Amino acid sequence: MSYTAESIAVLKGLEPVRHRPGMYTRTDCPLHIIQEIIDNAADEALAGFCRHILVTLHLDHSVTVLDDGRGIPVEIHPVEGLPTVEVVFTHLHAGGKFNKNESDSAYRFSGGLHGVGVSATNALSTRMEVEVARNGLRYRIAFADGQVIEPLQQVGEAAAKKRGTRVRAWPDPRFFDSPVIPLSDLERILRSKAVLLPGLKVSLVVEADESRNRAWLYEAGMRQYLAAQLENDPIAPIFTAENYVPPDDDSFPAASGAAWAICWTAEGFCTRESYVNLIPTSAGGTHEAGLRQAALDAVKSFSEHHALLPKGVKLAAEDVFSHLNFILSVRMLDPSFQGQTKERLNSRDALPLVVRMLRDPLELWLNEHPEEARKIAELAVRAAQARNRAAQKVEKKKQSGIAILPGKLSDCQSEDTLRNELFLVEGDSAGGSAKSGRDKEIQAILPLRGKVLNTWEIDAGSLFANREVHDIAVALSIDPHKPDAADGVLDNLRYGKVIIMTDADVDGSHIRVLLATLFYRHFPKLVEKGHLYFAQPPLYRLDVPGQGKQRPPRKIYALDERERDAALDKLKLEKIKPESVAISRFKGLGEMNPEQLWETTMCPDTRRLLRVRLPEPKDATPVMNMLMGKNEAAGRRAWMETNGALVGAEG
Repeated sequence: MSYTAESIAVLKGLEPVRHRPGMYTRTDCPLHIIQEIIDNAADEALAGFCRHILVTLHLDHSVTVLDDGRGIPVEIHPVEGLPTVEVVFTHLHAGGKFNKNESDSAYRFSGGLHGVGVSATNALSTRMEVEVARNGLRYRIAFADGQVIEPLQQVGEAAAKKRGTRVRAWPDPRFFDSPVIPLSDLERILRSKAVLLPGLKVSLVVEADESRNRAWLYEAGMRQYLAAQLENDPIAPIFTAENYVPPDDDSFPAASGAAWAICWTAEGFCTRESYVNLIPTSAGGTHEAGLRQAALDAVKSFSEHHALLPKGVKLAAEDVFSHLNFILSVRMLDPSFQGQTKERLNSRDALPLVVRMLRDPLELWLNEHPEEARKIAELAVRAAQARNRAAQKVEKKKQSGIAILPGKLSDCQSEDTLRNELFLVEGDSAGGSAKSGRDKEIQAILPLRGKVLNTWEIDAGSLFANREVHDIAVALSIDPHKPDAADGVLDNLRYGKVIIMTDADVDGSHIRVLLATLFYRHFPKLVEKGHLYFAQPPLYRLDVPGQGKQRPPRKIYALDERERDAALDKLKLEKIKPESVAISRFKGLGEMNPEQLWETTMCPDTRRLLRVRLPEPKDATPVMNMLMGKNEAAGRRAWMETNGALVGAEG
């Protein structure tokens, strides 16, 4: 399959990216522009030419992506008269992915935008260096602010089998709210490449913290990954398969289709991830709708054929889907996403494509596993019956004017508002541990999916358009109000403590800030009256060996490095050698089992909470506006430069 200068198509123009970066990428941090480089490396793996991708986060906030693919072409482009690698990094819409002819394109189902993406990365970076190993030679070219500063030149020879591309980018902090790339988000992106491309090794090196170095390799692909993610044993084996359109099909492009790993669990939170051409679609879209429809059709057909549906029960998509865990990877030509960040698929063709690819294989699998299929059908029937009962209750609640509590809320049993606690938990995984480890009498759990909306500039009348904000308000049973509102706005408050529980990392801090912004801006009385708290999960666990019968083994938890070091110093005084103490670092709340989460973060007797108070004077609006306003990036940068050391010392 050829990959030469003629493979690169061009649509000119780069300056708009620097003038309006928000049209091309997310501006909260540089993750998306780095993801474009990673996507290009993954596309080489998708085409069958790359076995290893190495991503390095440097101390100076620059990022290097190295792959062992074929290397970007360096020949003179036939139209532009420039080295092809220069065209790729300086022209919008320049790339092999715009050639969709089946016969000569390696990128019919590419994820990245080999042109839009990397050229946008170049435009929004103070510097970019590209090295290519190709045809036994090594080449180098460098850019600054999107312009060539070191023209392409041959810099040496490469080993006969040595090939690939190395890109190092220094994102320009002027264009981003923060120069820091969230590690958990980056890890999720890199892991997904390894999951979807069996046999591809993906490595991450973090110069600032070697303990965060990671490598992913899934020889068994999606089946292996899904099995590792499940919180509970599935009621039937994981069904993994792939199905693609044949060459002579009249409905869809040849080789488009889907691969999947799916299973059902009777309880707990479900693992659900979807991708389009290797791009993670965290907000779902039409391909997930196709999976819902295919699963409904297959389970419904099996249930009807075996007479498993009780009289008066009709299965709906949610009955089948509510307990479904899945990894779905779709390949399609020219996918249409919601926005440049590609978090949601909008392509209408994706729904019928996935239905056609998945429904018949799933129905066949169900009939080949009749005992397991009966368990799946019975689970769906119970869900349908529960839905019918809930619908009747909802009608009564509507008539009596009582708000319907959000379905994700695991409520407490006590009606003593002063004792009751609501934990707002980051992520479904941590929510599952919190639900299992809590005191059901007084502790309620509301898991939040992803980052909450920045509500600083959102009008109160538009708040409930956001699902997460709506669920929080309904769970609390209070309405948005002004700072000068009467204390009576809290009369219906259902919990004496509202506790924000997030990971002890940068992402967790960001979510904490967004939730604190929501409460300060729209529910200020909740903060003023002392109902809002921050949980303090530990970052480290120290496993101390036993010393005779009088001193059994112990576990010591530390909130941060300072507490960890203090604990080690104390152990030295107890004549315990530091090298005998095993130190582990929690990546997040989801890593803790229910017992650990209860003991360290939720148990009223052993936890540590921070109560959120209003400053004096109580009006923090100017500072909050500078920190949370959408058009205040310059002010935030100046503030961070002035106060960064202070924040680091106190935080």
